[in-house]
Amino acid sequence: MKSDFKFSNLLGTVYRQGNIVFSQDGKQLLSPVGNRVSVFDLINNKSFTFEYEHRKNIATLDMNKQGTLLLSVDEDGRAILVNFKSRNVLHHFNFKEKCYSIKFSPDGKLFALATGRFLQIWKTPEVNQDRQFAPFVRYRVHAGHFQDLLSLTWSSDSRFIISTSKDMTAKIWSIDSDEKDLASTTFAGHKDYVMGAFFSGDQENIYTVSKDGALFVWEYSAKPTEDEDEEEDEEDIDLSKYSWRIAKKHFFYMGQAKVKCVTFHASSNMLVVGFTNGEFRLYELPDFVMIQQLSMGQNPINSVTINQSGEWLAFGSSKLGQLLVYEWQSESYILKQQGHFDATNSLTYSPDGSRVVTAAEDGKIKVWDVASGFCLATFSEHTSSVTQVRFAKKGQVLFSSSIDGTVRAWDLIRYRNFRVFTAAERISFNSLAVDPSGEVVCAGSLDSFDIHVWSVQTGQLLDTLSGHEGPISALAFSIENSVLASASWDKTVRIWSIFGRSQQVEPIEVYSDVLALAVRPDGKQVAVSTLKGQISMFDIEDAKQVGNIDCRRDIISGRNLEDRFTAKNSERSKFFTTINYSFDGLAIVAAGNNNSICLYDVPNEVLLKRFVVSKNMTLNGTLEFLNSNKMTEAGSLDLVDDDGENSDLEDRIDNTLPGSRRGGDLSTRKLRPEVRVTAVEFSPTAAAFAAASTEGLLIYSVDNSVVFDPFDLDVDVTPQSTLEVLAEKEYLNALVMSFRLNEEYLINKVYETIPLTEIPLVANSLPVVYLPRLLLFIGNFSLESQHIEFNLIWIKAILSAHGSYMNLHKHIFATPMRAIQRFIGRIAKEVVSLGTENKYTYKFLTSTDGTVAGEDEDVLLEGASEDDEEQDDEDINVDSDDETGWVGFEGKDNKLPLEANNDDSSDEELI
Repeated sequence: MKSDFKFSNLLGTVYRQGNIVFSQDGKQLLSPVGNRVSVFDLINNKSFTFEYEHRKNIATLDMNKQGTLLLSVDEDGRAILVNFKSRNVLHHFNFKEKCYSIKFSPDGKLFALATGRFLQIWKTPEVNQDRQFAPFVRYRVHAGHFQDLLSLTWSSDSRFIISTSKDMTAKIWSIDSDEKDLASTTFAGHKDYVMGAFFSGDQENIYTVSKDGALFVWEYSAKPTEDEDEEEDEEDIDLSKYSWRIAKKHFFYMGQAKVKCVTFHASSNMLVVGFTNGEFRLYELPDFVMIQQLSMGQNPINSVTINQSGEWLAFGSSKLGQLLVYEWQSESYILKQQGHFDATNSLTYSPDGSRVVTAAEDGKIKVWDVASGFCLATFSEHTSSVTQVRFAKKGQVLFSSSIDGTVRAWDLIRYRNFRVFTAAERISFNSLAVDPSGEVVCAGSLDSFDIHVWSVQTGQLLDTLSGHEGPISALAFSIENSVLASASWDKTVRIWSIFGRSQQVEPIEVYSDVLALAVRPDGKQVAVSTLKGQISMFDIEDAKQVGNIDCRRDIISGRNLEDRFTAKNSERSKFFTTINYSFDGLAIVAAGNNNSICLYDVPNEVLLKRFVVSKNMTLNGTLEFLNSNKMTEAGSLDLVDDDGENSDLEDRIDNTLPGSRRGGDLSTRKLRPEVRVTAVEFSPTAAAFAAASTEGLLIYSVDNSVVFDPFDLDVDVTPQSTLEVLAEKEYLNALVMSFRLNEEYLINKVYETIPLTEIPLVANSLPVVYLPRLLLFIGNFSLESQHIEFNLIWIKAILSAHGSYMNLHKHIFATPMRAIQRFIGRIAKEVVSLGTENKYTYKFLTSTDGTVAGEDEDVLLEGASEDDEEQDDEDINVDSDDETGWVGFEGKDNKLPLEANNDDSSDEELI
């Protein structure tokens, strides 16, 4: 059992707050998810989350035009500079003020920062600059606004910058001191906040958009005079008569809605506006022609951006955590994702490990693809919060239990609900277990002391298992022998034989309230987590305790803001509420209402590794000690509601309902989220485990890049040494060395040199680390290659040797297998069309016994054998002497060449 798990991805959350940014090539979208940054690859359909964390939620971020540096700033003004290519943190910096916007200049030399009512301009750190004490050097500070800044926009030549503010004005600033007089202008005239200001493509006009829906077009012109007929020479232009003036005024007329966000694409003159009612519009400027008008819901659109080509629009809405990428020309969605609105209750892996299903308090069930990080489907048939989800063994059927009193079965092939199970009376189900055969489903409740058993085929209630003297807290089936284990508040664990004749069971005394239960995969041991912070292991056959782990000292418990006691004296989180066995039963992962996920070694009863769930200080329970400067006699200053001091009306009004969100006191309107993990589970592939937390669905996996490879330690791996090894007929070593060097020409050379007889041996001995790369190479190379049978033999040998491993790691081989399928599909189509077109030629050639009319009878077709009976025994014939790769297909007596030899012109005319 490997223990070197590391954070690999964050699922279940796609957008929280702040601005979203496209990469320079427009293929990737960066979205802030709490105190982390997620990147969505829109071309390859993948996503990943940076490993670094901020101390608080991210307020704004931006990436330079070169695509190398990412700068993100949290709510307190603490910034982290990251190398986007290598994903390494370069520098931490504190701006010591709240930042509203950050923008890199188009040339990448500077970046502008909106902090309060000041505009700060900083130099971008460079590799080739002189060594200095601080990587960040402030270049200039501009002050001129009277209220907080809202947005920043650079000119295309990086000479000017426009800032907009809540003081209903916009200002243009110059980077160079020599041009200060040309750019000392205030754009006034709006009657509400100026949400954005933009340069036109030729920088002759400036567009400003206000919150009340007004668009002003400004142009640099002279003041109109009475002597308009007198034309001045171009050389004698008096700049003192010129100024920025309003040329046109346009209005959106959107009723009660306000402008929430706006962006402009200069090269296509397209303006995109998002409103507080969830509507967005596309306008063409300067004529102000509305192109499209759509809605993404009823909640405000918080952020909008356009990619470099102007084809894709990205929208973010923080109310429900929605992220949308829209192609406006084809009116289609490139990406449409939404996380859970409320706390996640449960998760489960599919049997092949390629998908994770989550259930939440919002009554929705979401299916997530582990490899891509995207949500594949959402089920919303439950009318109340979903408490638990479980897969059947084959992975095609999913079961879920809910507080609404139903257990539902879902078909994951057609994505529909096909069964609803209910009890004789309406009770809320909180635990669920599915028989490995998929014939029986069981559910327990806190309202009843009985376990309900249904038939999946008929939907009928088969039995109610009575015996517990308290509410049922957890259920679990054994994978091997279909034994059901149940835990209850009566401080006992019972083992039921569902399919046995006798239902007499003896309770196993635990001497404490059982919070979670897990059965070892072989069905011989059961582990329970108790309220006293212990994990106890019991032998199922003998009903005896075989082990115990004391977890209290391993748990990192934080102090909530409203706590009157220290974290050391807190008993609230000194236990685990969810546990799960590893695939081999040698390890247990455990988590609960605290900031730690612990991995334990079962035979030795020791802690292997502890993971910190989150470092986000905006969550309750992440800090062990509170800030004494904020502590008063009435409690912490962070608990004081200061929303009434906000400048925006919509920020002052609180429309939330008491008890509408889970956590803390249900009578309060606003809740400070508490860090907790509601479910953990190992992947069936044993390479990862998932944890459903307050921050989202955390995926921890074993880093495959650190798998030991002896060639990593060899400094003599060069192209010359690779060719020497190839000449010595060490084909496996040569192939691995070529992949280590990652030179395509070298891989091609080694790949085509390996003889047919050696292919099965090389494929069988190839390390699994190189399997995806080899398959992807074959899939891409074979589309242009002439050696059809050679590539097919390679594919067959790889699938025969490593098919079972590939089946367990489908998410790793998804892209290579698509390339292979594309090759096979295209070749099959070409072969069918070729055979149809040459049907009569083929019949003629087979009827002439290998001779061609008009030629000497001694001349035989290349590839045609003199002994027809020997030819019938072979399906496909390859002439190894021919460098162009002679490939034929089985006929009656002869083979039809797909490509002719250059020396034989008569054969070229046959096709």
